Amino acid sequence: MALNCVCKVAVGELGRLAVELLRRGAAARACEAAARRLNVGVDTIQRGVEGLTYLLTESSKLMISEIDFQDSIHVLGFSDELNKLLLQLYLDNRKEIRSILSELAPKLPSYHNLEWRLDVQLASRSLRQQIKPAVTMKLHLNQNEDQIAQVLQTDPSTLLHLIQQLEQALGEMKTNHCRRIVRNMK
Repeated sequence: MALNCVCKVAVGELGRLAVELLRRGAAARACEAAARRLNVGVDTIQRGVEGLTYLLTESSKLMISEIDFQDSIHVLGFSDELNKLLLQLYLDNRKEIRSILSELAPKLPSYHNLEWRLDVQLASRSLRQQIKPAVTMKLHLNQNEDQIAQVLQTDPSTLLHLIQQLEQALGEMKTNHCRRIVRNMK
């Protein structure tokens, strides 16, 4: 079954199944029932639902505008009527999909505080004139309203390399390409 020649009922049914897939997970019975109603194979329905789910989640994640969504699906070669149905499906469900995706997103720890100490070993029993510096950091993080602490230890040269890499990453965030990506993510 080509998506070009699908009726409004089929697109509505696939859209409903795609949103239900996001809400509750896979529903094999619903796909089988839709396949019987539309006289197509279950695999065809499942692939259609998965494709539509992908389209809706990626579009909702990026919160793309109506025009950008239309441009995205226009290249797929669907009829104008089908493009309008898909656009309406996207507009009707994007807020709900974003809320579902935000619930599924992992809760990453956030920065709270940093304590650090510089330790220098000047000598040992076997080596009298040895200088061995070490930087010890205690990183306090907030995670799910709990506070956790991570203790890290490194030598100054590795710490300098880490600082250079982070500064380089911050510099890359100022490029036009990264700004465009960040703008689309909001």
